[in-house]
Parts: sequence; structure tokens; C-alpha cells
Amino acid sequence: MSATERRTFWACFCGWAVDALDFQIYALVMPTLVVLWGLSPRQAGLLGTSALLSSPLGGWIAGVLADRIGRARVLKIAIVWFATFAFLSGLTTSYSQLLVTRSLQGLGFGGEWVACTVLISEVIGTRIRGRAVGGVQSGWSVGYGTAVGLFAVLFTFAPPAQAWRLLFFLGLLPALVSLWICRKVEEPKIFKKSAGLSDEPSSSSLQIFKPYLVPRTILASVIATGALGGNYITLTWLPNYLKTVRNLSDLNTGAYLGVLIAGAFFGYYASGYLSDAVGRRWTFTITSISVIITIASYTLLPLGAEATLLLGFPLGFFQSGIVAGMGTTFAELFPTRVRATGQGFSYNAGRGLGSAMPALVGYFASSMPLGQAIGMCALLSYSLVLAGTVFLRETRGSDLETYAYQDQDEFA
Repeated sequence: MSATERRTFWACFCGWAVDALDFQIYALVMPTLVVLWGLSPRQAGLLGTSALLSSPLGGWIAGVLADRIGRARVLKIAIVWFATFAFLSGLTTSYSQLLVTRSLQGLGFGGEWVACTVLISEVIGTRIRGRAVGGVQSGWSVGYGTAVGLFAVLFTFAPPAQAWRLLFFLGLLPALVSLWICRKVEEPKIFKKSAGLSDEPSSSSLQIFKPYLVPRTILASVIATGALGGNYITLTWLPNYLKTVRNLSDLNTGAYLGVLIAGAFFGYYASGYLSDAVGRRWTFTITSISVIITIASYTLLPLGAEATLLLGFPLGFFQSGIVAGMGTTFAELFPTRVRATGQGFSYNAGRGLGSAMPALVGYFASSMPLGQAIGMCALLSYSLVLAGTVFLRETRGSDLETYAYQDQDEFA
């Protein structure tokens, strides 16, 4: 990569890592808050879902802004926003207060992915776009791993009533580092060129619903709903499952999650290389079928402790493989003038609809074993990815330079 590409890559990587760190803190402290505050499974699930429910609004707003004021600028705004409300979550003293801060945090959480994936997709060349975007999204596993590491240390040496607050507070420090890295990131040349092609930038926000683009918007939203719904089930409920069903200690829970996160890290990169080699559609097909088999085995079969530990690696690998492919594919589905708007709406519509899945797990867990509830809801989610892939057009090799126009005939 060139110097400009490297700066952009690391800025997006770090931004996404901080996003993961701040978001995943709640899933790690959920068992503690259930005990300290006497939360019901439904309340715990709603807290996990609240940030996801507000993220579609944040993602769509960020997408529209990114198409108007710039991708890099919106990235910085999103980092400040979600890091601030993650910090404020550590000051809450009740369920209702945490529900408010989590919901507001979701606005920035929704916007950060959009700014990152559009920015890196437009800066990186066609030949390695899939692996570069996949590499950026591997920052999620780094942020998640950092959160798990901090969780293991704090809950080992501090009382739970203090440790959960400290974990939220520490999430602010990496955000400051990320902002420092972002200071020299420039707007993509493709965006600058496209910005001069229209005198009416305000007309672009609803273009993704025009007849020639709305099928792509709907299809991308369906794939995102399935991929993120299944992913959020694991991210929200797996720590609780390991502690309450598998009866693991805080330290052992961190070890099991570490295996999952290691698999996720390699899954992001492997999926990126695979999508550049065999195409976007085949990558979605392979990873979604694989994760269906893996999650069913993990939650529904009577596995021993060692098998559960080892199966965490392919579970994280294939889950992340699906998510890694969305950033590149969605960027290649929309013209430059509305690329961020299209990605922001589709990804976050899927995030909003998929966010119902953790709450649905909590609902079913009231009447069936938690493992069965997780497995059933996850299988439903990933089946949507397979269904959407059937109708997906292959976009590998798309030249984003040719997508700089808004006119229907030119775009077609």
C-alpha cells in the first residue's frame, strides 16, 4: 500500500477496534449487573439490544453526512460520540439510566462502520479491496480481545461492583489514541471528484430508494440482517452462556472467548482474501453454511469442555467471515454520490432488525435452556444470509471510479 493507503487503513482499523471494545463491555459485565441490579433475562437482553436499535438511525445519518461533508470527518465525529457515552455508562446507577446511555452510544456505533468501510473501499485499489476491507474489520476482534483482557484483569483484582465501572471508564483511552491516528487522514480522491459533479447534494439522500437502486438496498439489508443478527446473538449471550450454563469462572470465560476472538481475527482476513479470489457470492455461501453447522454443534450438541473450547475458533472464524464480506460488497453496489448513504442504510437496517435477535434469545430463554435459544435464533439469522446470496449480483472487480455518477443510465 502507499503511504496514504496505510494511514487510512490504520485509522479505520483502530476506529473499528475502539468501537468493538466499547460496545462489547456490556456483554462482559452483563452477568455482574444481573446480580447487582437484579435484572431479568428480558431486561438484560433489552440492554444488549438498545444500542443496536438506535444504531440504524445513527448509521443512516452518518451515511448521509459522509456523502456531504466527507468520510474522514464523520469517522472522527463517530469515535468521539460512542466513546463518550460508553464512558458515561460507567456512571449509571440503574437499569433505566444505562438504557439511555446505551441507546445514545448506539448512534455513534451505527455511524462508525459506515465511515470506515466507505473510506477504505474508496482509497484501496480494486485488486486488493476485499482483503483490505476485511483487514480493517479484523480490528473488531482486536477491540473485543482487548475488552476481554481488561475484563479478566479487572474482575480478578477488583470487586465486581467496582470492576464493571472501571471497564467502561478505560474504554475512553483507546478512543483518544484512535483520534490521534485519524488526524492526518484525507478524503478519498473518488469522493472529491464526485462531490463536484452535482450542484444538488441534498437530493442524494433518498436516491437509494429509486427504482434502479432499491432492489440493491433491500437485498443488502436482508444479508446484513442475517449476518448481524447471528453475530449479535453470540456477542451478547455467549459470555453469559459460558458462565451460567458451562459454569466457567471469569478467567476461564475469558480464555474461551479468547479462542473465539482468535478465530474471528483470522476469519476477517481469510474472508477478504477469499472474496478477492473466488468472488463475493461464493464467499457468503461458504461462510454462511459453515457457521450454521458450527453454531448448531456448539449450542445444541452435548459437547465436553475441550470440544467447546476448540469449536470456538471455527465459530469466530466463519461468523466474522460473513461480516468481513459486507463492507466490500455493499460499497460496490452503490454509486459514489450515495455510497455511504446506501451502505449506512442497508447495514444499519440489518443491524436494527438483527438487534431483535438478542432480545428474542432472552424471551425464549425464559421457557427453554439458554443454549437451545441461542442455537435456534442463530440458525434463523444465518439462513437469511443464504437466502439473500441467491439473488446477489457478483461485484468482484468493480471499478468505483465508474460509479461517480448519479444518472441511472450512466450507472447501469
